[in-house]
Amino acid sequence: MNNKITEKDLPLTEAVFYILLALRHPNHGYGIIQEVEEMTGGRVTLGAGTLYGAIQTLEKKNWISVYSEEAGSRKKKEYLITDHGREVFLAERDRISELSENAKKMEV
Repeated sequence: MNNKITEKDLPLTEAVFYILLALRHPNHGYGIIQEVEEMTGGRVTLGAGTLYGAIQTLEKKNWISVYSEEAGSRKKKEYLITDHGREVFLAERDRISELSENAKKMEV
């Protein structure tokens, strides 16, 4: 699998940015929703459809992987950011930092 960051990878949506940030440690879907809401002071609220759609896409891109899976009817899964996902996240963090630094130079 090609793990090179391409121009199609960035910019990340705000939801994907926060999902990757919430997966710096093993976390399950509801935990991701709670953590993102807490990090943003309630400004960003992930719906289940948005979250699980993003999780599927992020798994396909090899940006996250299943960390653990409970046996049982609901099979609760925990996810974790991969090394490649971390590289993409850090590239986006640096891109946002550059935007912010350049914006500070402007007098409005």
